[in-house]
Amino acid sequence: MADLFDIPLLPGLSSTRDFLTGGEERTLIERIDAADLSPFRFQGWTGKRLTVSYGWSYDFDRGRILRGDPLPDWLLPFRDRAAGFAGLPADNLAQALLIRYDPGAGIGWHRDRPAFEHVVGVSLGAPATMRFRRRRGERFERLAAPLPPRGAYHLSGEARHEWEHSIAEMGLPRWSLTFRSLRR
Repeated sequence: MADLFDIPLLPGLSSTRDFLTGGEERTLIERIDAADLSPFRFQGWTGKRLTVSYGWSYDFDRGRILRGDPLPDWLLPFRDRAAGFAGLPADNLAQALLIRYDPGAGIGWHRDRPAFEHVVGVSLGAPATMRFRRRRGERFERLAAPLPPRGAYHLSGEARHEWEHSIAEMGLPRWSLTFRSLRR
């Protein structure tokens, strides 16, 4: 997610294209599909994407973070690799969110909840585009970054706290694995 001169698209946004091998991607997709996924819930509304969280989750109906089941052992090597990519101690990535986006599913404009700090995502399946926006007066400044299959991204600093992000509804299936650290 850099331009022609290797300058980051957005301060606090870094990425890598080859975070996983094709075999690892297939294994993760199988594991996500085998997980106890349920429709995303937000203040009484049910979304099209299917999710499950480990370590911690955010209850949007109650507006608070909740401790969840520990990260399964099969996720730990990917959590450790994500932490290395982000330059964080592995134990700092205390939450994992698995998501399956079936055709027609996306994710609206948002910032991750303030209880979380660093966000490290891994993209699986169909390629997508992460859109970014921030208000500038009465208008929005907008940017877009590719999310290639088997790639990873890290949101921190300005990208994490000053910009909202979203992914438009897609016509093909996509999966993601997101790790987050807790805000201290």
